[in-house]
Amino acid sequence: MSRLLVCPPDFFGIEYEINPWMRLSNRVDRQQAVRQWHELMTVFEQDLHVSLERMTPVSGLPDLVFTANAGVVVEHTAVISHFRYAERQREEAYFERWFREHGYDVMTIERGLCFEGAGDLLGFPGVWFGGYRQRSDIRAFPILSERFHREIIPLELVDNRFYHLDTCFCPLSGGELLYFPSAFDAYGQAAITERIPSELCFAVPEAEALNFACNAVCIGKHVVLPARCSSTQAWLDDRDYTTHAVALDEFIKSGGAAKCLTLALD
Repeated sequence: MSRLLVCPPDFFGIEYEINPWMRLSNRVDRQQAVRQWHELMTVFEQDLHVSLERMTPVSGLPDLVFTANAGVVVEHTAVISHFRYAERQREEAYFERWFREHGYDVMTIERGLCFEGAGDLLGFPGVWFGGYRQRSDIRAFPILSERFHREIIPLELVDNRFYHLDTCFCPLSGGELLYFPSAFDAYGQAAITERIPSELCFAVPEAEALNFACNAVCIGKHVVLPARCSSTQAWLDDRDYTTHAVALDEFIKSGGAAKCLTLALD
């Protein structure tokens, strides 16, 4: 992963409530959010030498900053998201336009189905996992599996605090996994442990899961994650990952952190 799609938080704020984190009364400190976003971008560009592609922010689209939900990129094809909530559906045209203008082949899921991009589709080279129930529909995954010739294992998200897969499930480059088991039903927990050896899995403590420890970005042997996730950092350090903790509490107010603020383009 050497290129990420991001969007500056010029118009970021909480203007509606579509997940348990968002409360109109819990206002975002816009200046602090801008500082935190730029600190995150500095880690990517200066410490990890990642190339960032910046979208133009749009007034009236406060969640455009969460580019993980733009879609999912597989080789040179971008699958554009179709959001469940009307508040975010206006973003779809801007994401699609960006991908077309940058030469990607664009694929859309049939209009009757919801699919919220890399927020709900994650995995390893040999197998992908798809989160469903809260935002994406399970019926989207057979379509993507057939299109890209990849196995996709559906995981039902049963705790509405973890409404996207990337809030509770983070595959790492060495085959390890950070996850919060209680976010999944019994079948999902079994499906995960069947595919990923227990010694490679770290069950993130609830307090750190609620601080979005799983909403991390792994680039090689580096992991960028929210601050105040000491147990998760210690586990990663023991496995020779270099961790980069960034304060992202203004974005957590809206239900997102490092992973939500980025989309892998390669």
